[in-house]
Amino acid sequence: MTSMPWVYILRCSDGSTYVGSTWDVERRLDQHQRGEGAAYTKRRRPVELVFAHFDDSIAACFALEKQLQGWSRAKREALIRGDFAAISASAKKRDWEGYRERRRAGGRAGGGAASSARRVGAAGAVPTPLVE
Repeated sequence: MTSMPWVYILRCSDGSTYVGSTWDVERRLDQHQRGEGAAYTKRRRPVELVFAHFDDSIAACFALEKQLQGWSRAKREALIRGDFAAISASAKKRDWEGYRERRRAGGRAGGGAASSARRVGAAGAVPTPLVE
């Protein structure tokens, strides 16, 4: 297997999810299974790989990893299922009218590094769920 950057989601034995990135997803999964991965998964073994996405760019994978780590459980589960409509619906729950009002009033709504990360994640290819 050629080494390339991956973003992955594991389902832990307690039903929680863990998001990570690696150059070798098979080796990293094995580390998690042996308890040599993250401390979070060490206490929640066994783990199951439920989503994996690769990209040519390590920067894009790292940005996607950080984006997914900020998502709610429902949004991650929708991604795992490949339910892109549910992901979109979750994003639309924001208070866009309040956002517009704050912008008109001269307040700063959004911006900074978090907005930058969202733009980076949105610009890349849409991740696909793991297919067995």
